[in-house]
Amino acid sequence: MTVSQRLLEAFVRNAVEEDLGRGDLFARIAEPRPAFATIVAKSEGVFAGREYIETVEALYDIALEWKIADGEPFLPGQRLLEIEGDRRDLLSLERSILDFALHASGIATLTARYAARLKGYDCILLDTRKTRPGLRAFEKYAVRCGGGQNHRMGLDDALMLKDTHLRTIDDLEGFIKKIRRQIPFTAKIEVECEDLVTVRRAMEAGAEIIMCDNMSLEEMAEAVVLRDAEFPGVLIEASGNITLETIEAVAATGVDAISTGSIVHQAVWPDLSMRVEG
Repeated sequence: MTVSQRLLEAFVRNAVEEDLGRGDLFARIAEPRPAFATIVAKSEGVFAGREYIETVEALYDIALEWKIADGEPFLPGQRLLEIEGDRRDLLSLERSILDFALHASGIATLTARYAARLKGYDCILLDTRKTRPGLRAFEKYAVRCGGGQNHRMGLDDALMLKDTHLRTIDDLEGFIKKIRRQIPFTAKIEVECEDLVTVRRAMEAGAEIIMCDNMSLEEMAEAVVLRDAEFPGVLIEASGNITLETIEAVAATGVDAISTGSIVHQAVWPDLSMRVEG
C-alpha cells in the first residue's frame, strides 16, 4: 500500500466516522436485509469522487457498479452508481458517499467550465492553495477531474516569493542564487509581480516562473513580449480576479497558465440523490 493510499483511507474513515458518531441508531435496532441503492443526477455537471467512494467500498461491506467515470459529464435523470449491501450499511454510508460525490463534482463542474474557455489557447488552468483546511488533496483531486491542473500542493512544492517576501529582500538576484542551492533541485522559483518593473527585475534575477498578479491585459501582454525577446525559458502565470467572463482575454495575452481559487471556493454542489430499496 502506498503512503497516498493510506492517507486516502484515513481521510475516508474520518469522514464516515464523523457522521456515524457512536453508531447509527437505525443500524443498532434494524434487522439485516439486503438492499439496493442508486445515485441519480437531478442536474447536469461533471462527475468526480469515484476514487474516494471506491475507498468506501474497500473499507466497508458494500458492492459498487459504476455507470460513470471521474471527469465524465452527466445529465438530469442519469444513473451514476448502483450499490448493493445490507440496508444498515447502505443507510449508514449514504450521507458520506453523497457528500464525496457532491463536493468533488461541484468543483469538477466549475473547473470544466473554466477549462472550456481555454480551448484554442496554449494556456493551462491552475488551482491555488485556497482550499478548505484538511480538504486540500480532495479538492485538488476534484480540480484534476474537471480538467484543471494543480498549482502547489503546499509550501514545500516550490518557492513562491510574494509581495510580502519581496519587501524583506534587498538583493533579489543574490537571494535567488543563494537559495537555488539550498532548495530541492527540482523545485522551481516563482516570483509574484504587480508591475512590469518587478517582472523584469524577477526575470533578470533568475526566476523560473513569473506570476502577473492583478495586472492589466496590456501589462501581461508586454510581460509576454519581454519574456519572448529576452528570457525565453521563463513561464508566465496570470492570477487575480479571473472570472468566466475574463479568462479568455487573459489567455489571449499569451500567458502560459492562469490560476484561480474560484474553481474551488465558488463551486456549487450539483443535485444528486440516492434512492434505496429493499
